[in-house]
Amino acid sequence: MWLVRLALRRPITIAVFAFAIILAAALAIRRALVNIFPSPGVPVIYAVQPYGGMTPSQMESYFVTYYEYHFLYVAGLERIESQSIQGAAMLELYFRPGTDMSQSMAQVVALTFRATAFMPAGTLPAFILRYDAGSIPVGQLVFSSETRGQSEIQDLALYRVRPLLATLPGVSAPPPFGGKVRTIVVDLDPNRMQAYHFSPRDVAAALAKANLTLPSGISAWAITQRWFP
Repeated sequence: MWLVRLALRRPITIAVFAFAIILAAALAIRRALVNIFPSPGVPVIYAVQPYGGMTPSQMESYFVTYYEYHFLYVAGLERIESQSIQGAAMLELYFRPGTDMSQSMAQVVALTFRATAFMPAGTLPAFILRYDAGSIPVGQLVFSSETRGQSEIQDLALYRVRPLLATLPGVSAPPPFGGKVRTIVVDLDPNRMQAYHFSPRDVAAALAKANLTLPSGISAWAITQRWFP
């Protein structure tokens, strides 16, 4: 009741006060920053290392051990959690609150390349990702066709659709998944390999040497047309 009595006694003061509140609210709403994916400030970095053909125990011995040794030099590191599966290993790096994650990310990238020098030949660089709200997918775009093959659909998704999505504001380059990838599967006989003193690495090296991508060069017809038009 006292608010009603005050409003009746001082209507001009109450009107000015209400107008000031409305004006302040309008200015606050106009100046407020809007972000669909606000940064949650989670101090976590993921490092994913693929290597085809390695068992979980081999991934642990040949990759995770070296990564854990080198990542201990990163500033602000709180703990490391790792998971090894067939052909891949993932390390989760947790940092203390307040850590400069840009500096930590740069150190993780540098130490990742340093650790790669101690790993088996042919090791590719690891995927290093910063966990934030933008890393969570909000939708999936699925392609299917009754007339086109999987290889053609994969090429369209990779070279046609992906560049269109990557140029949108606030969207990272979404990697396509699926399709058919050329794969060579070799069944090895341990007894025959032992008899010829071969190891699985020797077989893999022979396959890599036999499947080279070489330039075709200049044909004789092109040389003839160039010098003798």
